[in-house]
Amino acid sequence: MIFTQYYLDCLSQASYLVADESTGQAVVVDPRRDVAEYLDDARAQGLTIVGVLNTHFHADFVSGHLELARETGAWIGYGEAAVADFPVRHLADGERISLGDVTLEIMATPGHTPESISVLVYEHADDEVAYGVLTGDALFIGDVGRPDLLASVGVTADELGVMLYDSIQRKLMGLPDAVRVFPAHGAGSACGKNLSTETQSTIGEQRAFNYACQPMSQEEFVAVVTEGQPSAPAYFIYNATLNKQERDVRDLDAAVPALTAEQVEAALAAGAVVHDAREVQEFAAAHLRGSVNVPADGRMAETVGMVFTPEQQVVVIAPEGVEQEVATRFARIGFDHVVGYVADPEAYFLAHQDDVTRASRLTVAEADAAFARDEVQVVDIRNAGELEAGGVAGATHIPLAELARRSGELDPSRPVVTYCAGGWRSSVAASLLRAQGFADVSDILGGYGAWERAHATAS
Repeated sequence: MIFTQYYLDCLSQASYLVADESTGQAVVVDPRRDVAEYLDDARAQGLTIVGVLNTHFHADFVSGHLELARETGAWIGYGEAAVADFPVRHLADGERISLGDVTLEIMATPGHTPESISVLVYEHADDEVAYGVLTGDALFIGDVGRPDLLASVGVTADELGVMLYDSIQRKLMGLPDAVRVFPAHGAGSACGKNLSTETQSTIGEQRAFNYACQPMSQEEFVAVVTEGQPSAPAYFIYNATLNKQERDVRDLDAAVPALTAEQVEAALAAGAVVHDAREVQEFAAAHLRGSVNVPADGRMAETVGMVFTPEQQVVVIAPEGVEQEVATRFARIGFDHVVGYVADPEAYFLAHQDDVTRASRLTVAEADAAFARDEVQVVDIRNAGELEAGGVAGATHIPLAELARRSGELDPSRPVVTYCAGGWRSSVAASLLRAQGFADVSDILGGYGAWERAHATAS
């Protein structure tokens, strides 16, 4: 058996290639949209990709099933409850797929979505215990898939929670302890609240240490798995819908052009927005007025989906050599309107000095002085679960994923100070508010962590 896990840090997303070396037949499970790596690996190992399995209609990225099917002629498999605009091989609970001696078995595990499946992988067709199980977004390491994303129209969170209880407590926990667990996501994903940084585990370890796998009633399970979930990025519904459609297929060699100064000016005049992907301190030192700062050194794709919309035309400013990677990350969430990138940002800034500004970033002492002024609005942009660590007294809580649509709750004529846990997301939030017309916006260097440490030392 050939078994390869591909882990994408930017989206905390895992995909898999499973193959039988003797027959050369392979399947790819939960592929991302830029599929060249799967094709290159299959070619290097003499494999033929015969099938593409998606464990469900993903909400946090655009799956690469159509790209792989175009390149290989592979069938596209989903659970029996899936309804899509393209031809689908519907896979029944208990159905076996032979790649040779290597065999896959489908397990219906609804709850995150109605059509969710897990895939048992047997190294030999007659093995009594599976080598592993690809659990999609049903079971994570340390967590389970949230049933409240409402990506599936016509099914309530409570109904999905009941399905998930059965999938986790009876089906997946009914597997032997030795079965390895390979989920579709890891730490940082908004598809759960307590995901581990580990990328594989075993059923036995999850039975012992995963809070949602402990024996409990259905009511207790639904309550505990829905409590404290992070706000879902706005693009999730867009991606879940797009993954059901016969959408545009991305070319393997897709690239965006370098723009001349005249092309940049024309794009901005036509309404394009600027995404500045440089690191926070570089952005703060100098950037184009109205730019939104989502650095490429973190969870860029998911965060882009919180602060931009799919239809916006985007001009990119990025570190040298990272421009195409930034555009690819946009494409991974179906944001296909990156018109190009500024070829030489420093030269462009020098030639357009009237359009260049700095960002205000406050030390803890400076932030405390600002908080003492009654007119200052303090905004905590962390997720709900992070509030248990404490917060600045009197702060308004608006998670970053909700800020674009809830900024109207703030007064743009009054100063604003944003903070997150460490200072990365707060720069995104502050830049978004400035782009929306807020005149005086700062964020806290080092975030709440720095603020808490300073006050603990002072006390």
